[in-house]
Amino acid sequence: MSKPNIIKEICFLEDGRTIVIETGELAKQADGSALIRANNTILLATVVVSKEIRNDMNFLPLTIDYREKYYAGGKIPGGFIKREGKPSDEEILTMRLVDRVLRPTFSDVFRKEIQIMISLLSYDKTFLPYELAALAASAALSVAGIPFNGPISEVRIIRINGKFIINPCLDQLEKADLDLIVGASKKSIIMLEGEMKEIKEDVLIQAISIAHKAIKKQIDAQIKLMIKLNKKNYLFELDVNRKSLSLLEQYTLKKKLFSYSYNLIKNMYNQFLDKKTRSIQEKLILNNFKKKNALNEKNELMIDQFYEKIKKKIITNMILKDNIRLDNRTYKQIRPIYGKVNYLPGVHGSALFSRGETQSLTTVTLGSSSDANKIDNVIMEDHEKFYIHYNFPPFSTGEIRQIRGVSRREIGHGNLAKRALKNLIINDNPYTIRIVSDILESNGSSSMATVCASSLALMDAGIPLINPVSGIAMGLFINHNKTVILSDILGEEDGFGEMDFKITGTTNGITACQMDVKKQVLSLDILYQILNQALQGRKFILEQMRKILPTHRTQLKSSAPKIHIIKIPKKFIGSVIGPGGKVIQEIQSCTETNIIIEEKEDIGYIEIIGNDLNKIYQAIDRIKEITFVPKIGTIYKATVKNIKNFGVFVEISKGVEGLLHISEICWKRLKNIEDELNLGDTINVKLIGFDNKNHKMKFSRKVLLPKPTKNNDE
Repeated sequence: MSKPNIIKEICFLEDGRTIVIETGELAKQADGSALIRANNTILLATVVVSKEIRNDMNFLPLTIDYREKYYAGGKIPGGFIKREGKPSDEEILTMRLVDRVLRPTFSDVFRKEIQIMISLLSYDKTFLPYELAALAASAALSVAGIPFNGPISEVRIIRINGKFIINPCLDQLEKADLDLIVGASKKSIIMLEGEMKEIKEDVLIQAISIAHKAIKKQIDAQIKLMIKLNKKNYLFELDVNRKSLSLLEQYTLKKKLFSYSYNLIKNMYNQFLDKKTRSIQEKLILNNFKKKNALNEKNELMIDQFYEKIKKKIITNMILKDNIRLDNRTYKQIRPIYGKVNYLPGVHGSALFSRGETQSLTTVTLGSSSDANKIDNVIMEDHEKFYIHYNFPPFSTGEIRQIRGVSRREIGHGNLAKRALKNLIINDNPYTIRIVSDILESNGSSSMATVCASSLALMDAGIPLINPVSGIAMGLFINHNKTVILSDILGEEDGFGEMDFKITGTTNGITACQMDVKKQVLSLDILYQILNQALQGRKFILEQMRKILPTHRTQLKSSAPKIHIIKIPKKFIGSVIGPGGKVIQEIQSCTETNIIIEEKEDIGYIEIIGNDLNKIYQAIDRIKEITFVPKIGTIYKATVKNIKNFGVFVEISKGVEGLLHISEICWKRLKNIEDELNLGDTINVKLIGFDNKNHKMKFSRKVLLPKPTKNNDE
């Protein structure tokens, strides 16, 4: 075998780090492959294109797969089967990041199946792999000669103390008040995904602008690589969506459908029907046409596709020419909002939130640290104490479909809602919090309904938020002479528009965002207009939410567990546990509590969980007795336990005794201690030191008493 011809190109970052793009050495039987090296973080992306044309689909058959090899981080997979299994949430979220930036760059007529596989082969803690995956995929597509409006790339940008950092390491993320992944081509922003700590709109625009400049450098590097490869023409045919009918037959059939359906659909839309009724009428019009023209199954898909284009044309004209929407709202108007809290009284917190025809029933469940979501992958090992699960059942859109586990979309929407709220929960919250959002009805922006419902459910559960959070989805319709920004978009406005931009925040600023576009038409000026219009919508929604529940409840529900956390010196952990766990088991049994001990550095964190506060306090007292450490100069309430002729022994905590010498009982000279103190008396004493020989405690009572004048001194 001859030595491979490796072609490389280097992209230089402003901080001195480099990203190397190379091809020609690995996976040469794929249609295209590219290797990304960022220090010692290495990703391999491969592309394979099917030979057959998929005329049975009305969407691009693109599959993105991203996997992390455990060996990349020097790890062995956990669990019984020691090999990589189904993808983790982090891997699925990365697949979505790549898909969302690539899909809009393909032509509508491309119908060959494309599979892009991205593997993390080596991990260096100075570079996270997630934001490099799209660069790897784009480079592989370019090498393969597949026609798409690229190259593209993604970068991650954070802000720490006012300074922006491109492609940070993992440790830097915790210090950031903005964490944003931006995907773009050279001329347009295509995808956004991130979380923020109540930042202003102009800060987000600044971050996007800086990120786009960094993306352009990565795109230039890909172009230079293609020049070195001498790639002049695309290797794959663009117009591959061939039909079973001739062009004349297609034109004739489409013209018939247009003539038959256009005015029927338009007149029906102008009645401003609800989604369910509108959907029934749309299907009725289409089915009547099919019956009249006796279509065979091979041609029905083509008609279905063209019918969608007619609907899009009508809705676009209504918005851009007639200035009306499907539900007769103005561009900035928010749909009617309805909500309730404590909807499910048996759970720890709940809220029902409806905006128009989108409805979320959301619950909060409180747990201990043992209920935290464990994250164990190549990049990190952590415990997540706040997480949101989003469910989108088929009945929410009046459909029937097989349920095969959690979809990528459900994982993505749950992650977005989590990002929107996680930084608003106060730091000293002791609970693990699981939120579940069940979408019961959907007509656009169900993830933003989840954010609103989750905020209300948290307050209903008695969990304090720094500020309540609302969310809104923005849309965009644009032609050569007019741009229309829509607030709180419907499902059709999402499907037929140019953009879906979800923005969450408080009255003080943005907390998360997610944006996807269908065409590369988005400038920073338009983005700024969208953000400002969204701000007004967010504020309106927050006002409606305050009417449902003005602030968080001051007490937890009776069904919710109560948790108290105390800290003890590390040296006492063994004493609290006892031999074979005997002590801690006895405390748990007597107080009907559950006790979890975790060691962090030199501190023992003891988590006490129970339903009865009095019994929790009993457990706390028992632990304090075991871990009691007297301090010199501290005043204690003591009980006289034993009287001797030289003084008395007093107990300041269970089993903790010391000497109160006769000379320290009072200012006067005592001949008989019983003249001043008796067994069982409770007195205040001050710890004044320890005996040098046996390290016993020495107390004084007289220093706490008024000192008599000299004339009265006996």
